[in-house]
Amino acid sequence: MNGKLYGVGLGPGDPSLMTLRAVEAIAEADVVAYHSARHGRSIARSIAAKHLRADHVEEPLVYPVTTETTDHPGGYRGAMEEFYAEAAARLAVHLDAGRTVAVLAEGDPLFYGSYMHMHKRLADRYETEVIPGVTSVSAAAARLGTPLAEGEEVLTILPGTLPEEELTARLASTDSAVVMKLGRTFPTVRRALEGAGRLADARYVERATMEGQRLAALADVDPDSVPYFSVAVLPSRVDIERPSGQQDGARGEVVVVGTGPAGPLWLTPETRGALAAADDLVGYTTYLDRVPPRPGQRRHGSDNRVEAERAEFALQLALRGRRVAVVSGGDPGIFAMATAVLEAASEEAYAHVPVRVLPGVTAAHAAAARAGAPLGHDYATISLSDRLKPWEVIAERLRAAASADLVLALYNPGSRSRTWQVGKARDLLLEHRAPDTPVVVARDVGGSGERVRIVRLAELDPAEVDMRTVLLVGSSQTRSVRRGDGEEIVWTPRRYPEA
Repeated sequence: MNGKLYGVGLGPGDPSLMTLRAVEAIAEADVVAYHSARHGRSIARSIAAKHLRADHVEEPLVYPVTTETTDHPGGYRGAMEEFYAEAAARLAVHLDAGRTVAVLAEGDPLFYGSYMHMHKRLADRYETEVIPGVTSVSAAAARLGTPLAEGEEVLTILPGTLPEEELTARLASTDSAVVMKLGRTFPTVRRALEGAGRLADARYVERATMEGQRLAALADVDPDSVPYFSVAVLPSRVDIERPSGQQDGARGEVVVVGTGPAGPLWLTPETRGALAAADDLVGYTTYLDRVPPRPGQRRHGSDNRVEAERAEFALQLALRGRRVAVVSGGDPGIFAMATAVLEAASEEAYAHVPVRVLPGVTAAHAAAARAGAPLGHDYATISLSDRLKPWEVIAERLRAAASADLVLALYNPGSRSRTWQVGKARDLLLEHRAPDTPVVVARDVGGSGERVRIVRLAELDPAEVDMRTVLLVGSSQTRSVRRGDGEEIVWTPRRYPEA
């Protein structure tokens, strides 16, 4: 009869944090296996040492390499794969002989641990039990004495071995985070925290619950002093006190962000981070409703027709030291709030208020992706709204773009008070385009009322178009085809025919 395999989580280092079940499993085992470096010392064994008996068969699983420098023909990954296969084969000999094997693992066996490589190779052949352990993440939070995540916050756990840009994006977009595997990666992690604007909040925990434990503000840590068994912690934002009434002249800022055409799936990591870090959110109420509420944040909603007032209000808040996010739909620089904010920020009173504009997914790009690739060649973007410019200017620009054979992305095509522009634009474009030119009619892309249709220019019905619709009108080269699944797609070739 085969033996049983245990994956035993030992917790973060303090032997008193081992679970009762972990102690029981070690007592039941005939063989105790543990990983170690070439020097032979094993942290896992040291944690469980007082529970080991003289009659235990010990199986040290010694890593062939501890860095990615190796002359193995398969490189570091090849060397480790070979090692794990050999280690699993050694344990299988004991299991086949009917011996119970306990593989010791710091923290939790299936959380960034070496045990998982044994589990993947053996669990399908032998009876297996995994005993969870307290992770270094929980231990670090406990030693810091600060919540990791509260309410609806999202906790992100990252390996420090990720590329710096990836770390920066993920740190900027999450509420709280723990970065594992520091050591040699510490300088990269520190730069990523700084790039994400989170360095001031970051804490450093070394050897949590173990002898030599160290807690510090991460910004103050000497990179040369950081061992592998350390983590970076971004605690709960709820626990970070937000300023409630700073004095005029304190350093605030305005960040103009785009939420994309619909909900959270369209947000960029940079935008998520800016929204999360803001003290105040300012915007058209419909767009503010796309942003989940956060404790401590103030929300200032208003009507869609007061862009200038909204911009000045945001700048006034920043003058009082507030971090303000002005929320737009789509991209804030495309017929949206960035222009209004920058225009107001050009006044002398706000000359020293930092203003940033963060890009977002545009309605035109979202609609194009749903339909195929109608914007694959040169195109022009025109608003049909005559609220801020006369219709004669719009008509002149439509004629110029149409005569240049550009694909057209038409924003603000109609509303309850404007019902005639779409018909006028259609008739004008028919002077330059064939009646069967493909037109993408995209409404509420990404939202609950999404509807994307492809019609011919001559058949475009103004009654089906409102302010939540964007129109993409093809050029003479734009093609459409109905594929085998019945779906019609549209694309504009990248190559334009020579005259």
